[in-house]
Amino acid sequence: MTAAVLYGREDLKIEKVGVPKFGDDDALVRVKVALTDGTDLKVWKQGYHPRMIQPPAVFGHELAGVVEALGRNVNGGMRVGMRVVPANSAPCGICVFCRKNNENLCEDLLFNNGAYAEYIRIPGRIVRQNMLEIPDHVSYMDAALVEPLACVLRGIVETGIQPGDTTVVVGCGPIGLMFVRMLSIEGVRVVALAKRQSQIRAAQRLGAVAAFDVSKLDNPIQRVRQLTERGLGADSVIEAVGSPTTWEWAMQMVRRGGTVNLFGGCPRDSRVEFDPAVLHYSEITLKSTFHHTPRFIRAALDAVARGSIRASDFITGEVPLQELPQVFEHMKHRNGELKTAVIP
Repeated sequence: MTAAVLYGREDLKIEKVGVPKFGDDDALVRVKVALTDGTDLKVWKQGYHPRMIQPPAVFGHELAGVVEALGRNVNGGMRVGMRVVPANSAPCGICVFCRKNNENLCEDLLFNNGAYAEYIRIPGRIVRQNMLEIPDHVSYMDAALVEPLACVLRGIVETGIQPGDTTVVVGCGPIGLMFVRMLSIEGVRVVALAKRQSQIRAAQRLGAVAAFDVSKLDNPIQRVRQLTERGLGADSVIEAVGSPTTWEWAMQMVRRGGTVNLFGGCPRDSRVEFDPAVLHYSEITLKSTFHHTPRFIRAALDAVARGSIRASDFITGEVPLQELPQVFEHMKHRNGELKTAVIP
């Protein structure tokens, strides 16, 4: 089969490799579409991920496809020919974090990569917990959005956002725009901050009541607070960039008693400064939500099936697998595109 193999830092090759072997509990899925995302871009740039992938290896993790074959022990209604969306991980279910409903922090969280290929092996644990049938009316491209959407839905619940709240979303890449969309349809008043006009337009189209290009604002913090009741600040802030500057902005945009979700992870060795007096006496809650859990994978597929999220709002290009190296080179320069659909 043809696959994209990562050999190291920015070293991606399209090669012929063997179809993955699968065990008695596993499934073999023929990939119909795989989507690029920011995590894969980071992995490509650094050449590995300590928990997710060690080169040389086929990578990619957002996909939808068709069950090609099943191990002899697979049950639960799975069948050859079924249209499925497999998540990229599954928890062990027995460690202390799983028992405390923190499955995303599982000590033995099983990650799976290999979406940028004609076929992918889905380990038994993921087959049992996190591989779902795609409803007949849902396209493969729409279904492939389930994994990142699950992370967003978990972030919304963990932040405690309620209808009628004012929430600031800092950063309008695909993840930020998913926050904008899902919060807006739940009756949340969303203010979005971005760096490109294309992102501003997308945020407005997806429901933001206001969207600003931060490069054109002298004081983004002041501008945001002007849009809140009595200038007190937003009820919550979702930081979806991952930089010390925007983390600090988020703290200064939220009201007393509000919540900041530091969703975007900062680069290693970053340092962020907060005024401890403001944090303490204003009772600001700081949270960070990482990854997803089986509950939110199902919630995400339900949202896709309802039409709350559509691929047409997030996928800005479609390429054959052979062109994937050029796509990552293009993404490296932050061209403002959202997601690219890769067709093996």
